[in-house]
Amino acid sequence: MASNRGLAYMGPGKVEVQSIDFPKLALGSRKCEHGVILKIVTTNICGSDQHMVRGRTTAPKGLVLGHEITGEVIEAGRDVEFVKVGDLVSVPFNIACGRCRNCKEGKTGICLHVNPARPGAAYGYVDMGGWVGGQAEYVMVPYADFNLLRFPDKARAMAKIKDLTLLSDIVPTGFHGAVTAGVGPGSIVYVAGAGPVGLACAAGCQLLGAAVVIVGDMIPERLAQAKSFGCEVIDLKKDATLAQQIEQILGIPEVECAVDCVGFEARGHGKDAVVERPATVLNSLMTATQAGGRIGIPGLYVTDDPGGVDEAAKTGNLSIRIGLGWAKSHVFSTGQCPVMRYNRQLMHAILYGKFQPAKAVNATLISLDDAPQGYKDFDKGAAKKFVIDPHRMAAA
Repeated sequence: MASNRGLAYMGPGKVEVQSIDFPKLALGSRKCEHGVILKIVTTNICGSDQHMVRGRTTAPKGLVLGHEITGEVIEAGRDVEFVKVGDLVSVPFNIACGRCRNCKEGKTGICLHVNPARPGAAYGYVDMGGWVGGQAEYVMVPYADFNLLRFPDKARAMAKIKDLTLLSDIVPTGFHGAVTAGVGPGSIVYVAGAGPVGLACAAGCQLLGAAVVIVGDMIPERLAQAKSFGCEVIDLKKDATLAQQIEQILGIPEVECAVDCVGFEARGHGKDAVVERPATVLNSLMTATQAGGRIGIPGLYVTDDPGGVDEAAKTGNLSIRIGLGWAKSHVFSTGQCPVMRYNRQLMHAILYGKFQPAKAVNATLISLDDAPQGYKDFDKGAAKKFVIDPHRMAAA
């Protein structure tokens, strides 16, 4: 039998590469004729994975991680009509059946059929249906004709694989945050967080035509990365408030729209930067966004957080200043990005040289065996997006 290896979560702060089962075209006891098996070309480490590895979710030990997958089809079920063996494909992190009401409305992040616990599923993620993750050598993908984005020219795609690998999650997710915040030509936008999603969002804001993109973070290397492709930056460790620092850049203390690319592990600003304050970002965005503005929230918020700072935070209850948002008529957009809403157009922007997200997020290839160290470096705030190359196909 063919072998397979994958990266498993083994408890807070610990991941390890293990021998795992080679994937089968099966869902439980029945054949999965609508699925394919992929030889993984690239699979990325995501900030959402890091939440689990830090022990900030109820993820079980032994969970094979990874929801950002690009691969080559090596086997296809009988009912797969349009995806062929040998195709190079991007896998949206949302697992979607394509048949339920939500999928038919384009809401693939909340498919009704692929997770018995609640709407929405993803590979290798806690409470998201139990699907095996893709930080491995091989993985099974269901509903292949609906889910997969096929790259039209394999050689051309491999030449830009560090850009195209980002289509599985962070580029559409960051772009979704920008779109739902109302970013367009001439917009003035603030992006909270200069991790990979925040950097991808900032690059997406530029693609949408924003006039000014301001990025806030506390890690100098990440702020330097944002500055490297034309963003204004704000150091949130400074004592000046977010609004005051925005005023230093713009002359006024407000932006037109904002995006939260941090999520529930947010820290306070200024003197409170060393303290976790999970509502800080949302409250600061309401303060710094003009009346009538929109706030996109692709940053992850969870229903259960064992490491929450208090009993309320442990169940996802945060002290949000909703009265301020109501008084300013803000529009809030939350939830998983429906990747298929954006990935094809973003693929075209990459292939035709209009968009270089790998440069923006500093995409960095590593081996599967180096992935545990990648998690450690990422946890320390490395200004990199780690891309696992399990078969050394991308490096070649």
